[in-house]
Amino acid sequence: MTSADRDKFALLRQPRRVWAIAAIHGMADQLFRLHETLDQRLVDGDRIVYLGNYLGHGDHVAATIDDLLAYRRHFLSRSRVFAYDIAYLRGSQEEMWQKLLQLQFAPNPREVLQWMLDHGVSATLTAYGGSAQEGMLSARDGAVSITRWTNGLRAAMQARPGHYVLMSALRRAAYTDDNALLFVHAGIDPDRPLSAQSDELWWGGEGFARMRGPFGEFRCVVRGYDRAHGGIATNGWSASIDAGAGFGGPLVAVCFDCSGAIVDRIET
Repeated sequence: MTSADRDKFALLRQPRRVWAIAAIHGMADQLFRLHETLDQRLVDGDRIVYLGNYLGHGDHVAATIDDLLAYRRHFLSRSRVFAYDIAYLRGSQEEMWQKLLQLQFAPNPREVLQWMLDHGVSATLTAYGGSAQEGMLSARDGAVSITRWTNGLRAAMQARPGHYVLMSALRRAAYTDDNALLFVHAGIDPDRPLSAQSDELWWGGEGFARMRGPFGEFRCVVRGYDRAHGGIATNGWSASIDAGAGFGGPLVAVCFDCSGAIVDRIET
């Protein structure tokens, strides 16, 4: 893995098993209960990967990030556990939030902001002291007003210890060092190599559905967000694990062995 790749992808070294955690969507209570159960199920050699969409939709976005950070500290306190044994992927909600913080550069900021609001970003706005109305007014008044508004949102995130740092450290995908398992947020383009994937990873659900066999060298591709929230579904070379947290469904964590088989699961 090159230094550029390390900025894009997380490498899970010598895992015994990998716990993949589906889209959370600001459901802090469900995440807290999942972490409590997960802590009882972990064994030496387990790795953890969170598959994105920590933000958006739910009412407790900031508390969700707080719990992610708290559990990271707890996990890293275990014997023989290292920082690279836990990974966090960028989801579509995090991608939207990053673009929202740069809204002043959009050629049509009102339309872009409205699209984001229609796709769940308002919950994240509220978490960091903003509102849709303020955003729309700023977008109407031009780039200087938008910049002032987005700078306030960024400052509010930076005021929450660890939040901005975590959002800045998200990876596009994660994979095990034996190339057995690849973890993505929402999708993948089966016709392009991993190094050429970008927006497909958070918006490419259709590409994931087009997979008709293993992707490259990987035995199994696991995704954590499904627009249909169809629950845990596998077919031998891919697995989708989103059961609808934030949309009335449970939050799911699924444990995979290095063959891609499911060996444990948690739902809260």
